[in-house]
Amino acid sequence: MDAHRKESWAAELRVGVGKPFPLGVSKYAQGANFAVYTEETEEVALILYPPHEHKRSGEGDIRRAELVLDTKMNRTGQVWHIHIHPLLEGYEYMWRIGAEPHSRFGKNICLDPYAKIISSSLVDQFNDRSVEYSPRGVIPSKKSLLFDWEGVCAPHIPLKDLIIYELHVRGFTMNCDSEVQYKGTFLGIVEKIPYLKELGVNAVELLPVFEFNEKEWPMKGSELGKSICQYWGYSTVGFFAPMNRYCVGNVLGAAVFEFKTMVRELHRAGIEVILDVVYNHTAEFGEGFYHFKGLAAGTYYIMNQDGNFMDYTGCGITFNANHPIVAQLIHDSIRYWSLECGVDGFRFDLASALTRDTRGSESKEPLLIHTLSMDPALRDVKLIAEPWDCGGLYHVGSFPHFGVWAEWNGRFRDIVRCFIKGDAGTLAEFATRVCGSEDLYGAGRTPAHSINFVTAHDGFSLNDLVSYNEKHNEANGEDNRDGETHNNSWNCGEEGPTEDETINQFRQRQMKNLLTVLLTSIGVPMIVMGDEYGHTKNGNNNTWCQDDEISWFNWTKCKEEKGSLLRFTRKLIKFRKDHEVFRRNSFMNKQVITWHGVEPYRPNWKSSYNFIAYTLHDDTAKENIYFAFNAGAEERKIAVPSTHNKWYLILDTTLSPPQDFPDEELEVASDGIYALKSYGVLILYSPYHDEDFIAENEVLEDIPEEEEEEEENEIKRNLAALCVPGFVHDIDAESLEPLTEPYKLKESSSSINLRAEYLTTRKSGPASFTG
Repeated sequence: MDAHRKESWAAELRVGVGKPFPLGVSKYAQGANFAVYTEETEEVALILYPPHEHKRSGEGDIRRAELVLDTKMNRTGQVWHIHIHPLLEGYEYMWRIGAEPHSRFGKNICLDPYAKIISSSLVDQFNDRSVEYSPRGVIPSKKSLLFDWEGVCAPHIPLKDLIIYELHVRGFTMNCDSEVQYKGTFLGIVEKIPYLKELGVNAVELLPVFEFNEKEWPMKGSELGKSICQYWGYSTVGFFAPMNRYCVGNVLGAAVFEFKTMVRELHRAGIEVILDVVYNHTAEFGEGFYHFKGLAAGTYYIMNQDGNFMDYTGCGITFNANHPIVAQLIHDSIRYWSLECGVDGFRFDLASALTRDTRGSESKEPLLIHTLSMDPALRDVKLIAEPWDCGGLYHVGSFPHFGVWAEWNGRFRDIVRCFIKGDAGTLAEFATRVCGSEDLYGAGRTPAHSINFVTAHDGFSLNDLVSYNEKHNEANGEDNRDGETHNNSWNCGEEGPTEDETINQFRQRQMKNLLTVLLTSIGVPMIVMGDEYGHTKNGNNNTWCQDDEISWFNWTKCKEEKGSLLRFTRKLIKFRKDHEVFRRNSFMNKQVITWHGVEPYRPNWKSSYNFIAYTLHDDTAKENIYFAFNAGAEERKIAVPSTHNKWYLILDTTLSPPQDFPDEELEVASDGIYALKSYGVLILYSPYHDEDFIAENEVLEDIPEEEEEEEENEIKRNLAALCVPGFVHDIDAESLEPLTEPYKLKESSSSINLRAEYLTTRKSGPASFTG
């Protein structure tokens, strides 16, 4: 112990050898055990600070105590360890690695990577530039990590039944009209649980909630000269500690307690919690220094032979996820949040980066992914990959899944956007995507492993997708250079806000169309906070740095839409919940779906005009559900299939509310014809009759043989290659091999756009950042 820095409290400490595991700080023998992995072999010291002394004059504060570890007694292999008594609850601690600051990074005071409590400012100081960000680990009390779950158990909702709602903890309740007591916090979400229940979602996917430094970027945005901030949080400082600025309390362990409270209350309401986690890079990009660089940069980051950081994430560095030490840390982190904090699932940001080996090459069986997949304690935990990175890996449909991983289906997003705005040549793939993407997930997985989405936190909001042709990111302070350029969007006739009521009504229709496709497709839908009422970000498709009304949920606008788009969304969600046919664990076949054109049973797959119809035969609900998508500028008079019962309207997106989704039973097409206006989606239902299926087969058999012969083989083969139900099993598998290859990870415009998006959308900093 450094005698020059010995305080009275430090003089009373009893110091022991300690043990090398578990890593981090843990209660042991009436005291605390500390253990840390580092490549340093000569000198390591544990630095202790009295509680609540965070705003001191710096690391030279005389009140700290420094315990230098003995290389023989306190080191086992590459793990340094020490035991102190008493426990010193609430005291802060750091590690000094080496006698002098690191020759490359200029620092050597390191945060514990396993710290479960980190000292930093609270919610009222979010992005407060007058407060220095200098996090430290905190020694937990005996009670601070305990929690009363009050007998509330996790909902354990099957993956196929999830309806995911992506939200930002701060942004959801930060607006002045949110009418909550604890704005921008975990407890603020608790106050809004009634809204989530009324909306009908049963899972929330929270943007990053691990401790991060929102002040890491000093540059200012162009509007009002304000400092931009790391609003999204894709820049992890602590993999085990909840974000303090999402916490209200100022007592030891408050962030952990409030996070668990949020999880418990969401579970009580039947809502699962999925965390968006960032293990592909850390907050140590550029000049950032918190822990890993000082402890063992060559272990924790992928480097080339010259010792330079490799960048597969767009942030200048890449976490070395498949090094055994790093894989263990990530595994321990996932286990902690799941088993101790009650989290139900995880969405892994840029998950393809986690498949790279220690040299940066793609691994077919990456250690980390395999370990997480095979962990019996995580068997019920949802694992969701964002299956691409910024180094060229694009794993949509081919992520190393081990039978358990779901994926963000970026191809669903791209084709649905293109089809609904009328792009030619999208008909067949659109049919595949709404049927569960069997071409992507048919080998060892189910439709539920396709996480379907049309929008996400990055990119246009739903409203902006139908209001802007171009991005408008000037507020980010980079002259509109950041963000994705190719958005597959359409402004419907005029860029941005307009007083033209015809255009505004058309935009509402297109938003309803996109929501209808999303919530009635086979697979798991994810909607984004605010899309249910038509939130606009003013054309900004990269709001990673915007902590203001651009990003915040607008509760006033939400109330205004209660009778229109919000009502439509709620009824759609309920419709999905009421029909098992949308929540399948198996892919569809001829017995489940029948394809139509404007005439029954005669789909025109060769058409460049985007019209397609089909009937789903829902045996559980004893209903036939008829869909028609008219994604073009012409009205279509549809001959609906004849049944033994009447057809009733579920929804018609071309109608005004509330007629677009009527509450009462409304018979339609009594003469067998329904006129569907341009750019409209129609859903009808008819009570199921056993003779309907028999009659349908008779009609199909009666279609003249010559019509079948006139069908181009190439069309049928492409439909089979895309696994469109009704075609994939009709053609010899061997003849399909040369045709299916182009649909597997092909260099399509979709994949190219995806890669471009993540190369220009820097979640941890501006596009001009070069590392």
